[in-house]
Amino acid sequence: MSPSVIQFAHTTCPLGTVLVARSETGVCAISLGDSALQLIADLNGQFPDHQIVESIDNVRLELQRVANFIEEPSGPLDIKLELNGSDFQKRVWTALADILPGQTLTYRQLAQQLGDRSASRAVGTACGQNRIAIAIPCHRVVRSDGKDSGYRWGIERKRELLHRERSLAHNELGLQYD
Repeated sequence: MSPSVIQFAHTTCPLGTVLVARSETGVCAISLGDSALQLIADLNGQFPDHQIVESIDNVRLELQRVANFIEEPSGPLDIKLELNGSDFQKRVWTALADILPGQTLTYRQLAQQLGDRSASRAVGTACGQNRIAIAIPCHRVVRSDGKDSGYRWGIERKRELLHRERSLAHNELGLQYD
């Protein structure tokens, strides 16, 4: 049996480089980093049993939507996703998608929403195993003291994403900065 094909494309963005990868069923990875070579190597490591092929033409639409969302993070990111994970991980990732841009929840609050307030650590693990940045917004989860915690693609990117989302939300409400 031949390996499944994952096609990808990348571009630069205000957060560095963004790589979007898709299988036949949907986007299976969105990664952020400092270089395309690093992101391609990571993609190969995440999907060792797949044939990884660069294909700008076949991933252009998803890549453009992700890049536009990074520039102006409003509304839902309209791309079809392929979620590969346990049932619990999928529940966490689905709940993350319900957090509005610019808003945050703590790991404990998210665990409570899922019906198990003792699952904070499991929520954190699910966030850390998320392969689909931006579309599954694990950057919107913070520690119980409200501070930023780890982020697979770097804490500075997490802060910048939240800043962009909050700035846009403030501008849409007509609020002004001092």
